[in-house]
Amino acid sequence: MSIRKAVLPVAGLGTRVLPASKVIPKEMLPLVDRPTLQYIVEEAVAAGIEEIIFVTSSSKRSIEDHFDSFPDLERTLERKGKLKELEELRRVQTLASFAAVRQPEAHGLGHAVLCAKHLVGNEPFVVMLGDDLVAPETPCLPRMIELFERTQSSVISLFEVPKEEISSFGIVAGEAVKGENDFIKISHMVEKPDPEEAPSNLAVAGRYVLSSDIFELLEHTQPGKGGEIQLTDALQRQAESGRCYGLRFDGERFDTGTPLGLLKTSIAYALKRPELAPALREYMHSVLQDQKLNEC
Repeated sequence: MSIRKAVLPVAGLGTRVLPASKVIPKEMLPLVDRPTLQYIVEEAVAAGIEEIIFVTSSSKRSIEDHFDSFPDLERTLERKGKLKELEELRRVQTLASFAAVRQPEAHGLGHAVLCAKHLVGNEPFVVMLGDDLVAPETPCLPRMIELFERTQSSVISLFEVPKEEISSFGIVAGEAVKGENDFIKISHMVEKPDPEEAPSNLAVAGRYVLSSDIFELLEHTQPGKGGEIQLTDALQRQAESGRCYGLRFDGERFDTGTPLGLLKTSIAYALKRPELAPALREYMHSVLQDQKLNEC
């Protein structure tokens, strides 16, 4: 069965980027001239996803609006001859089919995924977190989907973290599949362990390809770390039965969940744009030169 659907949990409060996220969803904060979430949707579509399911909250209506039609704006752009902008607007609206379901209260990532059960149905699906970006030049989803189809088991993306950051992530232990050092059969997972108790330094990144039985496991998962229903706990059950793998990802990944991370990502994406990069490099060079002069 081909993987057609992606669940994007976007109901979180975004407290790490307050006050910017007080009335604007953190996923809608701009990277250059596009909201962060649009890059994630485009990544999903590039991997063959046809349906995007947003798990939202009452304060996230602008997410649905961004991917919906806006007739008044379209007519205005057409009247003013801004055809390039009009074309881009319509492209975004037709990237995929979009659906949304609300998470009534913030009970954790596992609970957010469970909220999408009736829209996903009995088929494998992708989960993508809204503050993790993967550069389109180094995608991981296509290989994760290929590995899922080969094993018929859940596949999660992994990356190495320094010891001081271990307690901020889900951490896994496992062994490399013979002949494939970047493909790991996971034996154990733990959510945000103390560094001294962590089974490794391999952290779960924001990409998952999941088999549909994860829903039944989540329904029987008790609140764990932080009093929340953790997706990691359900994945641990799959790992115990030999049905969970990890792809060690060494491509370009960005974390937009903090002010510094958002700023770094915006600069990195602007530098990929040929119409922006030269002027931006010149500006950054002049700022650094001025700073050096001031320090003298």
